[in-house]
Amino acid sequence: MNESADKSGTTHFGYRDVPVAEKQKLVGQVFTSVARKYDLMNDLMSFGIHRIWKRYFVGTAQVKPGDVVLDLAGGTGDVAALLRGRVGDRGRIVLGDINAGMLSVGRDRMTDRGLVAGIDYVQCNAEALPFPDNGFDLVTIAFGLRNVTDKDAALREMQRVLKVGGQARVLEFSEVRPRWFRPLYDFHSFQVLPRLGRLFVDDPGSYQYLAESIRQHPPQEQLKQMMENAGLSRCQYVNLSAGIVAVHTGYKV
Repeated sequence: MNESADKSGTTHFGYRDVPVAEKQKLVGQVFTSVARKYDLMNDLMSFGIHRIWKRYFVGTAQVKPGDVVLDLAGGTGDVAALLRGRVGDRGRIVLGDINAGMLSVGRDRMTDRGLVAGIDYVQCNAEALPFPDNGFDLVTIAFGLRNVTDKDAALREMQRVLKVGGQARVLEFSEVRPRWFRPLYDFHSFQVLPRLGRLFVDDPGSYQYLAESIRQHPPQEQLKQMMENAGLSRCQYVNLSAGIVAVHTGYKV
């Protein structure tokens, strides 16, 4: 599987091959469509377990009061809200997302929670971050890397904007480990999810894409190698829920 986009060729959008230049637009259409009911659909798709995964992701991160954190693909603000409590009043969270619709929902949700101070919102492409080198103590991306066209470029950018000693963390769907569980997981992904999309968002196609994008994402060992290739050190991962998702970690040295 070629995970780096060939700038002169095609890349995958779910199970379809599309021109590299078109993937960003197509992914944008998906998340614009689902933005307002994104949290509801996450609850329905994962039976609410995504909230536990995110709490683990943040709870085991290398972050302390006063840190400056970049949360990429920050979407509706779930991870940023958890991080805000970890960095305290002296810290700062930058919530970045390429999709204006998701970023708007995230800002509204954070405001509704009373989380206003110490949070900045930036519409940005993870492949070319508008930040200087060595600026963040922690960079996170949760359930967003699989939608990036050039994942290698995004990982290199995460490494670039980290301070020396800083940590990069990726929470993403991965490869289910028990073979007996895979048919059940496939049934849920390809039969249940599109029906939920039709029922609650009137958009089964977007959830068909999301299921397919999970299968196209690099499995655990391959993503670990990609992080090492991007210049991150001491890379490792932890499987959650039998490998349905994995938390990958790397450091800038």
